[in-house]
Amino acid sequence: MALKRHNPKGVALMGRYSHAVELSPGQRVIYASGQVGVDSKGKIAAGIEKQCDLVWKNIGAILRSAGMTYGDIVKINGYLTDARFIGAYRSVRDKYVHDPMPASTLVLVSGLASPDMLVEVEVVAART
Repeated sequence: MALKRHNPKGVALMGRYSHAVELSPGQRVIYASGQVGVDSKGKIAAGIEKQCDLVWKNIGAILRSAGMTYGDIVKINGYLTDARFIGAYRSVRDKYVHDPMPASTLVLVSGLASPDMLVEVEVVAART
């Protein structure tokens, strides 16, 4: 039961993502809460690159706890506090998430739970 990605020819892709990912019946699904650039001691990392790296490491730990990997991600919702962070966000994301890409949304927000938080990412993952 493989995932099916939908990228119809008449709908332009504006980056590295899939327009939709279809799950097969019987797949386990987890919805991970938004992760921020906070280390295991609750300290917020300095700078967008370090925060993004911690976000993806935290997501990896959550996935492993469910017996999953980054390859099981079917949807990413990313939130940035500044458009200048888009390049760094994508660069770090691409170290962890590879082709075929999941469905993805990236939103600019005026702020997160703490003024020091620059990025938050939530994912949905599925596995047979």
